[in-house]
Amino acid sequence: MTLFDTYVVVDWSGGNDAGARPRKDAIWVCNAGDATPVYLRNRQVAEQWLAELIETETGAGRRCLIGFDFPFGYPAGFAEAVTGSEDPLAMWSWLEARIEDHPDRNNRCQVASDINALFAGVGPFWGNPFRSQDYADLPRKGLARTNTEFPERRAVENRAKGSFTCWQLAGAGAVGSQVLMGLPVLSRLRQRFAGQVSVWPFEQLQTPVAFVEIWPSLIAPQIAQAQQPGEIKDAAQMRVLAGVLASLDKHGRLDAMLAEGQTGASEGWILGVGHEAELARMANEQIKPEALANDCFALPQGVNWTSVDEALARLKDRMQPVMGVETIPVSESAGRILAEDISALRSNPPAPNSAIDGYGFAFEHMERKMPLSAGRAAAGAAFKEALPAGQAIRILTGAVLPEGVDTVVMQEECTVTDGQVALPDKVKQGQNTRKAGEDVVQGALALRATHLMRPQDAALLTALGVSDITVTKRLRVGVLSTGDELIAPKADAPADRTFDANRPMLLSLAKRWSYDAVDLGHVGDDRDALRDVLNEAAGRCDVILTSGGASAGDEDHVSALLTEEGSLTSWRIAIKPGRPLALAMWNGTPIFGLPGNPVAAFTCALIFARPSLSVLAGGRWSDPRGFMVPAAFSKSKKQGRREFSRARLTDDGHVEVFASEGSGRISGLSWADGFVELDDPAQKVTPGDLVRYVPFSSYGL
Repeated sequence: MTLFDTYVVVDWSGGNDAGARPRKDAIWVCNAGDATPVYLRNRQVAEQWLAELIETETGAGRRCLIGFDFPFGYPAGFAEAVTGSEDPLAMWSWLEARIEDHPDRNNRCQVASDINALFAGVGPFWGNPFRSQDYADLPRKGLARTNTEFPERRAVENRAKGSFTCWQLAGAGAVGSQVLMGLPVLSRLRQRFAGQVSVWPFEQLQTPVAFVEIWPSLIAPQIAQAQQPGEIKDAAQMRVLAGVLASLDKHGRLDAMLAEGQTGASEGWILGVGHEAELARMANEQIKPEALANDCFALPQGVNWTSVDEALARLKDRMQPVMGVETIPVSESAGRILAEDISALRSNPPAPNSAIDGYGFAFEHMERKMPLSAGRAAAGAAFKEALPAGQAIRILTGAVLPEGVDTVVMQEECTVTDGQVALPDKVKQGQNTRKAGEDVVQGALALRATHLMRPQDAALLTALGVSDITVTKRLRVGVLSTGDELIAPKADAPADRTFDANRPMLLSLAKRWSYDAVDLGHVGDDRDALRDVLNEAAGRCDVILTSGGASAGDEDHVSALLTEEGSLTSWRIAIKPGRPLALAMWNGTPIFGLPGNPVAAFTCALIFARPSLSVLAGGRWSDPRGFMVPAAFSKSKKQGRREFSRARLTDDGHVEVFASEGSGRISGLSWADGFVELDDPAQKVTPGDLVRYVPFSSYGL
């Protein structure tokens, strides 16, 4: 038996009316019963929607769980200090009596300022979002606060990694405004439906309706995976979380999570904290990456030859991500693909600081000679006091500028004698200082989803306070060689057998592209054996690269088997080297059947497989970047095929091509550092003509 019948989640907003058109950072709700997120443009509309929901559900005799994504309480001691009562719900009533809320304006900042005025020092609230209006007791920055009467975070926020403090009213991740504007609404609903609503964890859940506190970021990786193209993230969060709550109750696990919250009965508690693994498991059961359709590689009827551009366009249109997501440390992120946008958790630099070793002072009170204050400011050892007007202070590179310092002069331009510092003639206000956030401001977009992480990106995110990121799981690329003629290298190999060069080459490519390379070995010209290998591979790989047997000859068993039992389309591409590209689905796993010739296999892997694998892995379609350079060769090219000649740059900036065009000359791959790409029309190249050169580095090598 379940605890509830209806599960509704609400993504709240502390801002003004968001307009008629659905947008992010607004109010979204979702009922697990229909799994369709609903957009509510302002709190007045949301309050009425919730009231009608409660009336409907209670009238039908259904028990309803409603989750709100903002804190229900403040850190210990705050409610009593403000209201005189230890009851956290007294704070709800106190705010309801003072908050004025209209679609286009509200007084939340004034109320926060008035609360700050009740206490000594500055704070605890901070973060004025309005540039044109100041509030006497509400600082714009958290560093300006001096009040220390209350903890910075609730107990639950110390356990919920990445959660934000309820004191912050503005900036990325701020929930302070949501609390101030949300609790009065909940207080009115609680009074309107007196005796029918219980608030967890402050009250026993013995009424038809339960209000609980939620935080979608507990399952951020699963939400990122479930978000549909074009879907607003807030809507996706509500859709997924509503389903997770319903599943938890169905499996008898919701009771344990509700019991966990009793440890935070005076401050409030986030449902699911301490049970993150179970939340993720429930979410993963609902969310599975959409597989490619069996006919995704099909060509229109009557199409025999496909140009390179058309083939790439078709692949680009039909590829889609097939990977789930996971959370990893930033330090392990090189080569991984971001599954969600990353915003700065703090500014870089986080505070104004000195760019040099020198002496700092307020430009407004500058004199040619200034008394030197005792102490100094250094990186990691801030000068805690305000610098008196008319004094200078010793300051080192990277040190936070003390209050009262806005200009720094380098030490080489100053002379210090008898406790005074003599300054140079020309000094500009603000010189040798760095502003807070002059690189990146808190809340700014740092990297977008689908970005391929590099070492320099790890440095950026770490500097912005990001320690863990959500990435797609590594694509598992299986590599299979086929054909009786292939053998492993050995000294006494007969001349009629060929060493299998493709498999180590393709495995190395997969690893170089940061995928998990799965060696599927070699299978001879035996369809039963090939079938068994493909069946096993489809269960442990996300995509399979085969080489050989992709044409339509007597021994082309790959294409024959895939035609009979899979869904094969043989693309005859107008390309040199190469031509046949067998594309198929086998038990839901895409297969790229590459030519058996190593030069052709290498070329087709770079041109067609690489961008496709990137999209399958959750990344971007990657077009190689080339540039025009003068030719150091002569060539006459016939019309009809795109040609990719093995090439390399000369010391004088020209490009030369390999001596032989034979696609069996594997040495040309090692000799080259790129391709010369000659377009489809006929053309004649003479030395000095500009040709397009594409370095192998453009293909991730």
